[in-house]
Amino acid sequence: MSTQTPQRPRIGRRTLVIAVVVVAALIVTTLVAAEAYARHQISRCIAGQFEQEMGSSIDVSFGPKPMLITYLDGKVGSVTIDSEDNEFGPAIGMAVHAKFSDIELVDRGRGGGTIGGSEAEVRWGNDGIRQTLGTMVSGVRSSASDDTLTLDVLGGLAQLQVQPTVRDGSVVVETKSAQLLGIGLPTDLVQGIVDVFTESLQSYPLGLRADEVTVTDDGLTVQLSGGKTPLETVDPTTRQQTEIAC
Repeated sequence: MSTQTPQRPRIGRRTLVIAVVVVAALIVTTLVAAEAYARHQISRCIAGQFEQEMGSSIDVSFGPKPMLITYLDGKVGSVTIDSEDNEFGPAIGMAVHAKFSDIELVDRGRGGGTIGGSEAEVRWGNDGIRQTLGTMVSGVRSSASDDTLTLDVLGGLAQLQVQPTVRDGSVVVETKSAQLLGIGLPTDLVQGIVDVFTESLQSYPLGLRADEVTVTDDGLTVQLSGGKTPLETVDPTTRQQTEIAC
């Protein structure tokens, strides 16, 4: 009678390698799927909140931090936003490139959040300026060489020359000259146009304030920056806080 103990089947090295590869592939696939889901959720939530503040559709991109970690801890290293045809105050046709840093979300964004800091560039073309200033202005020409804009008023019979400057975090538009065939234009007419121009350059969202304004041959460029600012869920029609489904 044999007393030998039956040997257990030996697992080959190749089989073990295949098993490890399969498990690793499953883990990677799960992580990729989870990252894609988290990126979609966070992107949709943040885009919705920024679109409410900026009044137009935006393109959102994130920093290198995985969104799966953000989905768990609610912290976003940086968000870059590009947007066309923004309307800030009475302004029409502004293009914005902005970066927001150190964002902390409350309840994955459903409860708003906090922006640690921000910087932005706003470009405003001459045609957008003309549309904003209304029927009194028929044409706008800007000159980078002397930092001024010339507005054609009264059907082009008169010219109003203005110069934007930054004062205490706001852009102020100053009149350089206003003449009709060598005769000064009425103060009320000039001031009304200048007031609309100035107001259009003072309304920016999310705590952004002007640092520098530059006149180009195509219009204006304004550099903005901001510090710690709340990111709230706001209904743009009622300006009341609301919840965004994140």
